[in-house]
Amino acid sequence: MGILENKARARLFYKYLSKVYDQVNPFIWNEEMRTEAIGMLDLDPDDRVLDVGCGTGFGTEGLLDHVDEVHGLDQSVHQMEKAWAKFGRTDGPVRFYRGDAERLPFKTGSFDVIWSSGSIEYWPHPVRALREFRRVLKPGGQVLVVGPNYPETGIMQKVADSIMLFYDDEEADRMFSEAGFEEVEHRLMGPSYDPDVAITTVGRAPE
Repeated sequence: MGILENKARARLFYKYLSKVYDQVNPFIWNEEMRTEAIGMLDLDPDDRVLDVGCGTGFGTEGLLDHVDEVHGLDQSVHQMEKAWAKFGRTDGPVRFYRGDAERLPFKTGSFDVIWSSGSIEYWPHPVRALREFRRVLKPGGQVLVVGPNYPETGIMQKVADSIMLFYDDEEADRMFSEAGFEEVEHRLMGPSYDPDVAITTVGRAPE
């Protein structure tokens, strides 16, 4: 388990990263990638959407081009403060919650779609979190998770493993299957200088 696959360390990490996150993020996870990922979902304007690990609201912002309202959850109040500045803390198109991906504060079958970008790499127990996703999804609802693709070289794999969760499509298949998702598909994406840096996985909750 990597050093940042620890909730307390991840919160501390984002306390400082939040100050520059919106300036750094486009070099790793940009608008073109976000648009491509959103295109993998079947979205209707009245869908109830949850953004897990919403951070400063980058994914939320793209989702709001397609749906009327998004529910954003994050464990870092410092990241969420940036999102509140964009959307309003209480009276905007986003309803915010401070919470844990592994213990979602929502009733079973609450959402049509769950989106999570740039969050799974910090979860100590990703399958546990994915099972929570399936619990709060409506039957037939969709999930989309964007995470860091596993490096190809042995040296970089060791570096990656020491920091946080990196995984390939086989590992994604295993995690989503164990969590009970169906129709699981993957797509590699990234900026032009590193087109395979991210792995985006979509799946569907059983009907």
